[in-house]
Amino acid sequence: MEVRSIIEEINEKQQTVGGIKNVVWLAAGGSYGGFYPGDYFLNQEAAGIRSRNITSNEFVQAPPAFVGENTLAVVCSMRGTPETIEAAKLAKRLGAATIALYVDESELTEVCDYQISYDSVAVDSSDFSKTNSAYGLKIAMLVMDVVEGYEHIELALDNFEAVNSIYDQAVTEIRTKAIKWAIQNRESKSIHVMASGATFGAAYVFSICNIMEMLQIDSPTVNCCDFFHGPFEVIDEDTSVFLLMGEGSNRSNDERAARFLQEFGGKKVFRLDARDIGVNKFDPKVSEHFNHLIFSPILNNVFMRELAYQIKKDYMTRTYMWKAQYN
Repeated sequence: MEVRSIIEEINEKQQTVGGIKNVVWLAAGGSYGGFYPGDYFLNQEAAGIRSRNITSNEFVQAPPAFVGENTLAVVCSMRGTPETIEAAKLAKRLGAATIALYVDESELTEVCDYQISYDSVAVDSSDFSKTNSAYGLKIAMLVMDVVEGYEHIELALDNFEAVNSIYDQAVTEIRTKAIKWAIQNRESKSIHVMASGATFGAAYVFSICNIMEMLQIDSPTVNCCDFFHGPFEVIDEDTSVFLLMGEGSNRSNDERAARFLQEFGGKKVFRLDARDIGVNKFDPKVSEHFNHLIFSPILNNVFMRELAYQIKKDYMTRTYMWKAQYN
């Protein structure tokens, strides 16, 4: 089934309880961060739909009271993370309709009512308009359109067609800067990643998945707005900072952080501007919501890989994951 047909069918089935009123996004790690665009979209654009992005095990231990028969649960796991499967089971027991986003079939696809296969953000041959983040955003847009109407829905859906070409061009144009950044940071013991608004999810994934998980380098994630309420106190000439400059309503917050870092930071302050990777090529009515879809694969497939090369690190190795008992 197409995504719109799935949403329409769920909303129709839930008409006895008022249709879709709530959306919960359930996942862990990078999949959780990948749901940020969809959650952000609904919180910014929808008038009456409640949206909440929740890590899988947090949902299992403390599900929000609003989750019930008028809830859509969108659940993502590449290969079937156990706690995410448990989250899907609980969502169903609470009465929610469930959609599984997956790469490999698992118990998750057996549990959920609907299934959507996505392309991995870490594979060069992927269709980047069909990653978990892209499908999450598309689901959010279509839920809003079906339930309460979204005036830019056709424009937004058309803009998904530009994702691959914009990404491909960005990879070519940004690689030289990525190599220089990696050389400059090959001795760094900590890399701060900063962003705000629609771009924060990409910063979060870059920190926890790319830098900490894959490269085992410490990496705090800081919101540009909250930067001035504590984190800026650790800035000096030796602090490594990776600042994402987003396109959209929060750009002025990123620019304010950039001005401070230019004055008080050092040579290890790096700015990756959405306009340097083509996000401004999307229509300005919807471009803000496409930040993550370009930033996240660029960070994973260009910047993380270049740093891995410089520090001679096999980014598929882990210290604890898949080895230690932590379930």
